[in-house]
Amino acid sequence: MTQPALSFRDVAVRAGEREILRGVDLDVPVGKIVTLAGANGAGKTTLLRAASRVIATERGAIRVAGEDVARLSRRRLAQQIAVVPQDAAISFPFRVEEVVLMGRSPHLGVFGFEAAADVEKAALAMETVGITHLADRSLLELSGGERQLVLVARAIAQAARVLLLDEPTAHLDLRHRVAVLSVVKGFVARGGSALVVSHDLTLAARQSHSVALLAAGRILASGAPADVLTPDTLREVFGVEADVLHDADGAPVVVPRSIAQPPRGDRAGNAG
Repeated sequence: MTQPALSFRDVAVRAGEREILRGVDLDVPVGKIVTLAGANGAGKTTLLRAASRVIATERGAIRVAGEDVARLSRRRLAQQIAVVPQDAAISFPFRVEEVVLMGRSPHLGVFGFEAAADVEKAALAMETVGITHLADRSLLELSGGERQLVLVARAIAQAARVLLLDEPTAHLDLRHRVAVLSVVKGFVARGGSALVVSHDLTLAARQSHSVALLAAGRILASGAPADVLTPDTLREVFGVEADVLHDADGAPVVVPRSIAQPPRGDRAGNAG
């Protein structure tokens, strides 16, 4: 059996008295996109932060390409996992080209100087994402959507095995949502893997190989989008009544109708 690119086994995270994740088991296979969805506060961002070691786990194991992330140096971890946050708190007026070039940091030599190859990889990442025309602009001058595209380009330039993307299309118009997810699909087609947090279930169903639904601190359902995105699971996870239609190619289309009940996480007291 092929080893997953990223795996979570019985992962638990606590913040004070609050138990955010209660034992998450999830695999991200090599060359696949897995979308992680769930109600607000379900712990989706927490899971990504645990994988990138921004926060500590209470128990469990997270492995990238079979290596325990807890045992990796920061440099080695950054060579394995690249993160696209919802937004980056960058207050200095770096040029877009400089921000994207920061993605090459884990690969630089002992003196930390970029080589011509690093500059080329950053330029290629900007071209791939479609922001070459922004290269000389200050990050502080950009719209929220443009900033998000810069963060995606930085992650692509990082050339890691796995991309972790936290609502990467949240600030984007429809055209750029499709463009970003096309970039992610290209990344996995070249042998990478991606775990994407998203609330856009219909777009996720079309762009992802599988969907995992997080509720009450655990993965409630995981599998092919058409198998996971059903009225029953949507009622359980999100507390809504929804119709699930199917497009001509069989991809599910989620149409919420009304509020049914509090989502499972709320009923269990989970506020992560």
